[in-house]
Amino acid sequence: MAAAAAAATTTSSSRIGSRPNIPGFHSDSLNPKSISFSSNLQSLSLKSSGSKRYSRGKGSVVITQSMDRVEVDISLSPRVNSVKPSKTVAITDQATALVQAGVPVIRLAAGEPDFDTPAAIAEAGINAIREGHTRYTPNAGLMELRSAICHKLKEENGLSYTPDQILVSNGAKQSIVQAVLAVCSPGDEVLIPAPYWVSYPEMARMADATPVILPTSISEDFLLDPKLLESKLTEKSRLLILCSPSNPTGSVYPRKLLEEIAQIVARHPRLLVISDEIYEHIIYAPATHTSFASLPGMWDRTLTVNGFSKAFAMTGWRLGYIAGPKHFVSACNKIQSQFTSGASSISQKAAVAALGLGYAGGEAVATMVKAFRERRDFLVSSFGEIDDVKISEPRGAFYLFIDLSSYYGVEVDGFGTVDNSESLCRYLLDKAQVALVPGDAFGDDTCIRISYAASLSTLQAAVERIKKALVTLKPPVPV
Repeated sequence: MAAAAAAATTTSSSRIGSRPNIPGFHSDSLNPKSISFSSNLQSLSLKSSGSKRYSRGKGSVVITQSMDRVEVDISLSPRVNSVKPSKTVAITDQATALVQAGVPVIRLAAGEPDFDTPAAIAEAGINAIREGHTRYTPNAGLMELRSAICHKLKEENGLSYTPDQILVSNGAKQSIVQAVLAVCSPGDEVLIPAPYWVSYPEMARMADATPVILPTSISEDFLLDPKLLESKLTEKSRLLILCSPSNPTGSVYPRKLLEEIAQIVARHPRLLVISDEIYEHIIYAPATHTSFASLPGMWDRTLTVNGFSKAFAMTGWRLGYIAGPKHFVSACNKIQSQFTSGASSISQKAAVAALGLGYAGGEAVATMVKAFRERRDFLVSSFGEIDDVKISEPRGAFYLFIDLSSYYGVEVDGFGTVDNSESLCRYLLDKAQVALVPGDAFGDDTCIRISYAASLSTLQAAVERIKKALVTLKPPVPV
């Protein structure tokens, strides 16, 4: 017994470590300067002393357990350790905490429409509850909704699908990650144009695949150069992820450029495409949307992702979908069946109503898009008045991805050096009390992302604050 106890003690002691630095976003002090990220994990040791006594009934049996050293192994899987936390979520959470603490922060970090869900959609959700549609649905989604999605894709996108080629999920994010998990093997490469949505590279890593970043430039409206794509393709290339209209840039891929990309894709049998079209209806004429799967030869190798969060102001309803060849969609369905099962029955009933509003969402969506365009025009005009600021005018979505790198390299009293997009965003949160997202989260450290999913008056106040902070950061040169 003594030998066993000694062995247990030795084994236990070998796992003792130090208290960890919790990874991710640190917001405990509610200090704008506390925005930081870390992926380092350490082990935690818990120590106590004494004993525990257990007695059973009226008997005299007493068990004494040594509690000299009790430890918890808090190590995480290598897969989780390889994934970075979302900066958009982190900064949004910190800005919310500051507001709750009484700090008048203007929050322009989240990608969430400021409009209420259209009344007809909300009523459909309420009626679903009243009528008892509160039980599990088929894993792939209600047949009524999948049929409506097929009709929408045919009428608006020129794509023909059957309901068994549609999978409804808890948001488009789930649709994308399940697709990546379904088609990627360890060591495969996922090609991602930058700037990119923050989650794409991390989704690739979760599938044990390697993200291959394809940089673009603001002078080319952040659009992928087909020649660069072709130069990066290898036998390991499995997925190309395209997002149009784009988060974070607002860029919209013209049909001609997509056709050039499709010709390259067609020459590589292993290469599939995820076409993220969640901002499809938030687009500003003369720009038009083209679904990648509608191009010659692309239907068989494209997984089209869309949803209801952005165009229909349904972020909290959590509903998205994927459409594609049955072989791939069935694989996604299998993952979902063991992961979350089907999406909310109430949200699905509301989504049927959303698709019934008319072509491209009808008047309800058109009204929101008109407001987004007005806000975009205001921001482009306002920041265009500032010297050394580079802007690519968004053609869709509700983001302005603006190059403010000319302000890097400045030492600020009481703050420190502003030398990259993250420190600039910390500076603007500290001095201007405006929450923005640093461009390095999207793969381009020269820019910051401004969400104009806020009222025009809010944006006007934010621009005034930002301009004042930038003047302080980089005073004008005396004439």
